[in-house]
Amino acid sequence: MKMEDTFSVRNTTRTKAPSLPYKEIKEKVLGNTYDLSLAFIGRTRAQNLNKQLRGKDKPANVLSFELSEKSGEVTLCLDTIKKEAPKFDHTFKKHVGYLFIHGLFHLKGMDHGSRMESEERRIMKAFNLL
Repeated sequence: MKMEDTFSVRNTTRTKAPSLPYKEIKEKVLGNTYDLSLAFIGRTRAQNLNKQLRGKDKPANVLSFELSEKSGEVTLCLDTIKKEAPKFDHTFKKHVGYLFIHGLFHLKGMDHGSRMESEERRIMKAFNLL
């Protein structure tokens, strides 16, 4: 019997998430046996989580949580992402995709740096997000 991954998406905000191949991106970065939950959260929740977990009193655009070696969660604050996208010369959709990929690489155990940036670009290119 083949072990199937679990991939769930929930949106608790009024902002509509852009249409992206989230599951396919997840599989490209983490493989098809990784269980992932993707949550689109509001600014208040993003700020509360960021303050509680990182000591930063502002809404985080993306947070990644490893639950076990083969499972985790990525939260994306769509309002924050929409507001900051122009600063990075990104469309809203591109910035959501980039931050989702960024969160996945953190779950994979990568830290900020040139190797992570290179891997992020590779995945963004593969999914036409550059």
